[in-house]
Amino acid sequence: MIPQPPKPPWRAEPTQPLGLAHLGTVPYAAASQLQESLRERRLAGLIGDLLLYLEHPPTYTLGRRAKEGELPLPAAFYRERGIELFQTNRGGRITYHGPGQLVGYGIFAVKDVVAYVRALEQAIVVALGRYGLPARARPHDGPAYTGVWVGSRKIASIGVHVRRGVTIHGFALNVTNDLEPFRWIVPCGLSDVEMTSFAKEVGLPLEEGLHRNLARAIAQELAGGAPLKEIPEATLSAQALEVAA
Repeated sequence: MIPQPPKPPWRAEPTQPLGLAHLGTVPYAAASQLQESLRERRLAGLIGDLLLYLEHPPTYTLGRRAKEGELPLPAAFYRERGIELFQTNRGGRITYHGPGQLVGYGIFAVKDVVAYVRALEQAIVVALGRYGLPARARPHDGPAYTGVWVGSRKIASIGVHVRRGVTIHGFALNVTNDLEPFRWIVPCGLSDVEMTSFAKEVGLPLEEGLHRNLARAIAQELAGGAPLKEIPEATLSAQALEVAA
């Protein structure tokens, strides 16, 4: 008998399929509205667990724990560079999103949100390890160090929001995105943090389809042996999402 992968203990329905949707570039406000709508459907039992992959135009988001001073430059500085700013209900502090980043938003029914965050970290670590990148999580260093690191450099940020046992938001993995905008803020509220990316760590050239390959590797880890169900790109009607239920 072939041994089966362990069922993720944090998923409320660990044997059910995990739906995947690749959405391309989506403005932050629209993505937030979509997540809230999908959470309502998940709470109503109309869809199953779902992982949205996308990227945002240049955007700073401030989480629930963000503090004054994390945007140290005048507002006009950011506007002139075309960077939008949003307050958000996710955990964590301030971070940057932009083209070339792999953003994953999970609509999951969870039993343990801390275990879910640890699972996000581990899935990213495993996916990066397939490319020989020695990434790690730092749970013993405290909540401020949530995310994924390569040495002392941070490569992925994580922040989630849970209501009635269903999550939204998720992670942002720096792949080929410009890192300069991180220098114009206090990323994650850590004044001494150095942000890095897959491209910076591995070097060029990068393989074709890298973002999708990383996305699938992360999803496979989160599914824990449950089947993955691809949702047609940009098709997010209730009828289409029933394949993930």
